Amino acid sequence: MYMQTQAERVVRIPPSELGNDLDAIIGRIAQKTFEGKLGQDKSVTVLVTNVKRVGDGRIVHGDGAVYQNVTFDQLVFKIKDNELVEGTVVQVTKFGAFIKFGPLDGLLHVSQVLDDRVDADLENQRLVGKETGRSLSVGDRVRARIVGVDLNEKNVQDSKISLTMRQPGLGRIDWIAEDNSKKVGEA
Repeated sequence: MYMQTQAERVVRIPPSELGNDLDAIIGRIAQKTFEGKLGQDKSVTVLVTNVKRVGDGRIVHGDGAVYQNVTFDQLVFKIKDNELVEGTVVQVTKFGAFIKFGPLDGLLHVSQVLDDRVDADLENQRLVGKETGRSLSVGDRVRARIVGVDLNEKNVQDSKISLTMRQPGLGRIDWIAEDNSKKVGEA
């Protein structure tokens, strides 16, 4: 889920970066330092804007850099277990499909695609249900539930997020519409 919040942090301004437009330099360093990183609350900072200095900076003896307190607005993405996400299939492998949602990718294991045996058709980059004939291909939009989260604090892109589509109301978007129309017809 995306949220807009405010944060207060410290940025390190190396001596080589000190120049005329200190606010522009601080803004650029804050973006480079915090965007794409995992916060203390386990949220991923997607965008940093409106960076402002707070008070005077400090110079640490022996370092020469200026340490400046700043406040900024940030757009963050925070995921939780059992949260519903919508995303796009970006890769199909023999063991499942990778789904891009927000700034992250999650793995949808073949055992979690359908209540059916699923085979991988790697030549055509798709997963196919043996009995239903339903297929999941690169570029398909899906709704899935997060069932496991292991965030990598050093590199957020290496995080492991497990997904499932084996519950009512989940799956490829057109499957959901098809299943809903069947239920209306049965009632």
